[in-house]
Amino acid sequence: MAATSHAEEKLNELNLALPAPPAPGGNYVSFKRVGPIAYLSGVISTGPEGAITGQAGTDRSIEDGYAAARACALTQLAVLKRELGTLDAIAEILSVNGYVNAASGFPDSPAIINGASDLFIALFGESGRHVRAAVGVSALPRHALVELQMTVRIQEK
Repeated sequence: MAATSHAEEKLNELNLALPAPPAPGGNYVSFKRVGPIAYLSGVISTGPEGAITGQAGTDRSIEDGYAAARACALTQLAVLKRELGTLDAIAEILSVNGYVNAASGFPDSPAIINGASDLFIALFGESGRHVRAAVGVSALPRHALVELQMTVRIQEK
């Protein structure tokens, strides 16, 4: 399965820009490639003012979380572009693990992580479809609303 369209052109069509990729916040790397598979560390939801914080089900809505998950997806794409030189090197998105800072019993973590999934499908078509986990957790680093970790397959030359 290979991407059928140019992801960077699609980003422009959607009026989206990639943020600066973050530096690791601890003793780990942001990106690790093993053959054609790239593993990306988790990134938290950030925007122009810093971390997008809050807790779904208390002070943040599903819509807020959806936007935060989309912001995480854009950050992951920025890491991929830094490491690969172009998003067109991505063959497919394999897996996405989404974590939502959520109130106890909050049932809608999947609707929030759709913010990332929907963006990947918009950019990569069928190659953007992935396996996924969408989990509510009691806390995330820097009080972030969402954290996203993923695995992608890189085009083989």
